[in-house]
Amino acid sequence: MKVILLKDVPKVGRKYEVKEVAAGYAANFLFPKKLAETATPAKIKNVAMKQKEREEEYRVQKDLLIKNLKSLEHVHVEISAKANEQGHLFKGIRKEDVQKVLKEQAHINLPDDALTLQTPIKETGEHPITVSLNGATAFFTLIIIATH
Repeated sequence: MKVILLKDVPKVGRKYEVKEVAAGYAANFLFPKKLAETATPAKIKNVAMKQKEREEEYRVQKDLLIKNLKSLEHVHVEISAKANEQGHLFKGIRKEDVQKVLKEQAHINLPDDALTLQTPIKETGEHPITVSLNGATAFFTLIIIATH
């Protein structure tokens, strides 16, 4: 079944793309969550124009993010988390937590796939975080401070 994606859907496609998906997946997941609509010839023509605009906007955002990666090199971001006396955190710091704090403290909004964090961080102290985007790589320091 051909659908037009109304939002970015992981492992399916980006907004305004026309994709072939299973009818059950569309009916039970994409349509109820308003992530896609049925593709008709008229809608496909309309979406082609929107997709060109979206691609241009996406390219400009990527270029801006690559420029921001250079400024990210000397950034130190702090997170306070509950920990025991040995410095072990009660709750691991995940990629989403790091993205949120980076946005709040450094005013840098990264796409989900740009930040690399293999496992949640469960120790206090300084941790180097890798950011990769379109072949460009940068590092920043995440400082986790223990609260009791």
